[in-house]
Amino acid sequence: MYTCKINSPVGVLTLSSSGDSLTGLWIEGQKYFGSNLKNSTEDIIEKKSLPIFSAAEKWIMEYFDGKKPEINFPIHACGSNFRKNVWDILCGIPYGQVITYGDIAKQISKKTGKSSMSAQAVGGAVGHNPISIIIPCHRVVGADGSLTGYAGGIKVKTALLKLENVSMEKFYVPKKGSAL
Repeated sequence: MYTCKINSPVGVLTLSSSGDSLTGLWIEGQKYFGSNLKNSTEDIIEKKSLPIFSAAEKWIMEYFDGKKPEINFPIHACGSNFRKNVWDILCGIPYGQVITYGDIAKQISKKTGKSSMSAQAVGGAVGHNPISIIIPCHRVVGADGSLTGYAGGIKVKTALLKLENVSMEKFYVPKKGSAL
């Protein structure tokens, strides 16, 4: 397992790779930081010069330059089938658009043939996304327009949505202690 750090407008990003695929991207201090590294039995080597890191860094720089880069390098997010299904849906959210946890729950229930799916369970999967920004978990909002559930923090989520020119007028941050 290899890692490298790069600077970005939202802070230092840590990337991880198996050598061929990008396996992680975390914003410094985010919840579940390095989640797939902690479970790794392999040696972790910091190495900046892998081609996968160069490709991911190019993507990140283009993204922060306001472009809509294509993911043209392999990514491999480790998780349960449920989480992978949620992350696949995240990858389909267009740049500059948002959907709700409930919308994702409906898609998952339809895909799996279940009568319903918990939006809270979806929130757990979204929050455990190991490849932040590239797998765009920041594009998921609460049904009532609340900006909840971003492991990198609400300020970062807001910054990413603003970068994508999402109108922030309809969103709000719930106060601590609220039912959300």
